[in-house]
Amino acid sequence: MSAELAVLAGQAIPYVSAAASAYGGAVLARTQDQAADATVAWGQRLLQRLFGTTATEEEPPEAVADLAAAPEDPDVQAAMRLAIRKALAADAQLAAEITDMLGQAEAAVSADGNVVQAGDVSGGRVYGGDHVDFSRGTFHGPVTGKG
Repeated sequence: MSAELAVLAGQAIPYVSAAASAYGGAVLARTQDQAADATVAWGQRLLQRLFGTTATEEEPPEAVADLAAAPEDPDVQAAMRLAIRKALAADAQLAAEITDMLGQAEAAVSADGNVVQAGDVSGGRVYGGDHVDFSRGTFHGPVTGKG
């Protein structure tokens, strides 16, 4: 898989982790207007575009369920990055849409005043809003956010 797709998948992790943490396995079943903040809303949109939507009673895909159960686990995040990379590698149109969505998400979340982590972080907690706890995180790229 190309390095571009790996970067793209890594950029999606903060958003999809926030959404999975907020909504658990039901993240694919919730409507977008129920999202608590911009980071969670974009994470939900990304997950729904990547994995589709489900009825509330349906089981989400394994990578989504695992992330919902342990959003801070770096191994689970790595598995989600791999699932995203595979989905993007299989569909060039989807990769283009996700690239566009991530650009919109970064702009919207930054404009909303929420913190955006633009690189890759292993461990730590990623939240939308004004609180980000990276005390146990390892940074693998630049971090941007509210000053």
